[in-house]
Amino acid sequence: MNSTTMAPAAPPARPRPRGRDARRHLRSAAPAAVLLLLVAMVTVAEPAFVSGQSMLVVANQAVPIVLLGLGQMFVVLTGGIDLSAAAVTSLGTVVLALVLPGAGMLAVPLVLVALTLIGALTGLVGAYGQVPSFVVSLGALGLWGAVAMALSGNSTVYIDRNFEAISWLTNLGVASVSSSVLLTLVLVAVVGLAMRRLPGGNVFHLVGLAERAALLSGVRTRLVRVAAFALSGLFAGLAAIVLAAQQQTAAPQLADALLLPAIAAVVISGCAITGGIGGPWRVLVGALIVTVLRVGGTVAGIDPSYQQIVYGVVVIVAVLLTLDRSKLTVIK
Repeated sequence: MNSTTMAPAAPPARPRPRGRDARRHLRSAAPAAVLLLLVAMVTVAEPAFVSGQSMLVVANQAVPIVLLGLGQMFVVLTGGIDLSAAAVTSLGTVVLALVLPGAGMLAVPLVLVALTLIGALTGLVGAYGQVPSFVVSLGALGLWGAVAMALSGNSTVYIDRNFEAISWLTNLGVASVSSSVLLTLVLVAVVGLAMRRLPGGNVFHLVGLAERAALLSGVRTRLVRVAAFALSGLFAGLAAIVLAAQQQTAAPQLADALLLPAIAAVVISGCAITGGIGGPWRVLVGALIVTVLRVGGTVAGIDPSYQQIVYGVVVIVAVLLTLDRSKLTVIK
């Protein structure tokens, strides 16, 4: 009598937790919904806010925040924070104003290289000196702010000679949309594609999600942290060039007020402050939310002195919502 051996039945497939997927999609869509809600609220207070001219003002003012936010994003993805980005941007405007008369167009790459090296230096001290990013970037904030004051004589530097080397960022464009806005959108798209398509594009996410596992898998996590700060410096340089083009001036505190808005743009967009979650399109939406708060509040007649209060509350609430408490064994 032949006997047949039957293979054990495979266990039934475990159903996907639909509730978890729904919450994830809801969280991803929340920043865009908040942006639309803010625009609607400001429009109710002032219907002219949705006019083309007001939207152009929002777009132009959002550009430096988007650029600083993109640089901040790389550091936040690794679980750190860069408090020196705005001070480095202010320094970049001063260096650009001093170099532009003699160097012309060469001043732009010189500033970008210099600020990238400054960011890399901050990252080196933090990564290889084992200094928390908060502490090292706070020290860098004071250091580079003082350097900017020394170079400028603690005064505003006006840009006249060779200003055309950067003025095209604001004076030229397509259908009233400035070149700086168009180039920023292209840059966001390029960064998004690079992080999604390149083989090492998600390395910042990996370090932020599980640094020990990334290290064991061969990722040079210290170099990744240095690269994150270097990119923060690079984007601070881009923001400095745009600010100088918009203002036609440079000053040692020109970009200082953009630090909190840039951080707010990152965290309210859904980028987890504990690292590992985030992307450039999210930062773009977050920067637009922050800018609508700034411009729309003024249009609606809200006292500008309350804007910093709003930013502070928004940052705290966003951190509460995005904080991954599973990574924190002790809250201090």
